[in-house]
Amino acid sequence: MSAGPSDDSDRDDRKRIAQQFIEAIPHARALGMRVDDLGPGRAVISMPWSDHLVGDPRTGVIHGGVVSALMDTCCGAAVMMHPASPRSTATIDLRIDYMRAAAPRQRITARAECYHMTRSVAFLRAVALDEDGENPVAAATGAFTAER
Repeated sequence: MSAGPSDDSDRDDRKRIAQQFIEAIPHARALGMRVDDLGPGRAVISMPWSDHLVGDPRTGVIHGGVVSALMDTCCGAAVMMHPASPRSTATIDLRIDYMRAAAPRQRITARAECYHMTRSVAFLRAVALDEDGENPVAAATGAFTAER
């Protein structure tokens, strides 16, 4: 079954809202985050590599805190995209496992999905990848508020 005109309109509205959500966060703007894809309870957000985001100048590797900020923001966007239509969200808990350093000079992409929603709490899983796209840089699980 294909999406009808109202489905497209609703998806465009939700994407606009999610992009505004990201643009309203000064830190996300400063990191150059971009919404790449959105769907029901999921989000894909990326950011470019930049010299000022490097944690170790000898290696050129992005600082772990930058990866954390990307994953946190992506999870928040996924909550906002949930079909329950929360009006706002905030991080309650976010556990991140760093698996390897991101490759220098590569865009980093976070993918998050809201896999369970209670009346007031959303539960998420996320992964961060560099351009190799196969081996995760980091994986996360989290809980976020879901104000309705």
